[in-house]
Amino acid sequence: MLSAKGTNGTIHFDGQTVTIERTGFSARVLVGGGEKRIPVASITAVQWRKASLATGFIQFTLAGGVERRSKPGQTGSDAKRDENTVTFGARQQPAFEPIRQAIDEAIAARHAPQQATASFGGSVADELGKLAALRQQGIISDADFEQAKARLIGG
Repeated sequence: MLSAKGTNGTIHFDGQTVTIERTGFSARVLVGGGEKRIPVASITAVQWRKASLATGFIQFTLAGGVERRSKPGQTGSDAKRDENTVTFGARQQPAFEPIRQAIDEAIAARHAPQQATASFGGSVADELGKLAALRQQGIISDADFEQAKARLIGG
């Protein structure tokens, strides 16, 4: 479990779910107290802004959610009020970086099988069938077949 405490909440990531926990007076006033659990499958994008002179943040875009565009100069203050955002200062940022990376990797891993299927124009089983036919016809060798099969099934 990865966790990091920001200025308007704490974020936890267990590999499957992002949990945003809000405690304290300012968090309750700006966003509302409590806990929000977001499955990785629902996250379509992660927005990141480094903390420098201004507040940094990590923000999650959800499938079916409506994104609100901030006016110039208001991005940080709008982020403090967004229920899918955790803000942080420059000293807190290093704790958030591994969480960001882990979430990006989890999202990519979820989409990898879909991308592989789309790029091959069919299912892995279909592609294996095509490769087997090519091997049977003598177009590719047994070694070529095994290598392509390992690539298809991620081995």
